Amino acid sequence: MKAFTTTSFFVLITLAALTGFRSDSANIPVEGIQWLTIEEAYAKVQKVPRKVLIDLFTDWCGWCKVMDRETFKNKAVVDYVNKNYYAVKLDAEQKEAIKLGEKNFKYLPQGGRGINEIALALTNNQPSYPTTVFLDDHFNMIQPLPGYLKAKEFHQIITFIGGDHHKKEAFEAYKAKTYSELYPAK
Repeated sequence: MKAFTTTSFFVLITLAALTGFRSDSANIPVEGIQWLTIEEAYAKVQKVPRKVLIDLFTDWCGWCKVMDRETFKNKAVVDYVNKNYYAVKLDAEQKEAIKLGEKNFKYLPQGGRGINEIALALTNNQPSYPTTVFLDDHFNMIQPLPGYLKAKEFHQIITFIGGDHHKKEAFEAYKAKTYSELYPAK
């Protein structure tokens, strides 16, 4: 009887652990930027148009890792990107071909490292890492922006483009007046 009670106790504890402490995934807050592949973003734009932000990186790029660790973990950046963009992580040296609609982009072996043709297209044949590329809601180029960006300046840029301010005013004017009105310092 004692063995049965002990076994029953462990079974009940196991069931409680498996069911009672389970969290509903719908209530779990999203952590970090919800990265997609470029193919996934392209498919989503066809159904529900939205601007696209592409983080063009390589695995050997030190500043890419700093942006991942600092800029792309900033709460204001994460929140704004997830609400206003389809975010894409794209390895510029990806060896697998990429097909977007009727266009095919293949890997070009060059020297010690190669490059995928899409990285050349997204950087106007001037690859630099990291580069943040902004596309409109029809997958047309708005702007490639090479270099590391700190969270605050990155937030200024993503809101400038995300809110279509780039169509109405110069970036410096936006930073000086509009941004400070929309996002007052706390």
